[in-house]
Amino acid sequence: MEQRKLVVFLPAYNEELNIAKVIARIPRAVRTGWQVEVVVIDDGSTDATVEIARAAGADHIVQFGNNRGLGAAVREGLAACVRLGADIGLMIDADNEYPAEQIPEVIAPIWEGRADYTMGSRFKGEIRGMKLHRRIGNICFTLLQAVLLRRIIWDGQSGMRGFSREAMERADIIHDYNYAQVLTLNLIRQGFRMEEVPIRYRVRVHGQSFIKFRKYLGAVLPAIWKEMRRPASTGDLQSERGKRVVVKGGTNVAE
Repeated sequence: MEQRKLVVFLPAYNEELNIAKVIARIPRAVRTGWQVEVVVIDDGSTDATVEIARAAGADHIVQFGNNRGLGAAVREGLAACVRLGADIGLMIDADNEYPAEQIPEVIAPIWEGRADYTMGSRFKGEIRGMKLHRRIGNICFTLLQAVLLRRIIWDGQSGMRGFSREAMERADIIHDYNYAQVLTLNLIRQGFRMEEVPIRYRVRVHGQSFIKFRKYLGAVLPAIWKEMRRPASTGDLQSERGKRVVVKGGTNVAE
């Protein structure tokens, strides 16, 4: 049986108190015939994030010389998955808020050929400890994406997402500060199928989020505007879909 590969990547910035716990929670046996590798994208950390991640079992570490932003780290994570030959990629935040043990559930729609892009949805699942202003902010930005895409979206800011090989190759994150909104807009407007999977979420115990509301608005809203002004390229993807092969377990199945 041909072995296939899942690459889990963690964008990380000064997460020395959390990253080892996340890596320990990542299941290494997800399905027969599948190999799992873990990649840490270190976004210019000034603490011991890299050393602790390596000791915790990260298979690959990509280090930025300086802090470039979460969007840049996710872009590099997707590129690293492609370089490593991943059939499926999964991104999970390094802050230990997201349930790494639910990785098989989050990527199941890709395994089964129903989706090309998945998001672990906190708002379809369970949320513990999220402050009211953060909850309202998440809802507002998710509603904006839903309106722009004319479809129901539950959790547009999730930090746990799965990608098919083709989605990783064609994803285009147009700014370095963040990725959450523009990545979803970009992939769905290209014609990729998205599915949300309920997850259990608990707010971090150590450290704090990089997000500052005014800076977030000032960076994200112009990026959304820029993404929506670009022409959608669904035609090529739709024409290729009949020829595309999806992965079910360890078997290739033509759609």
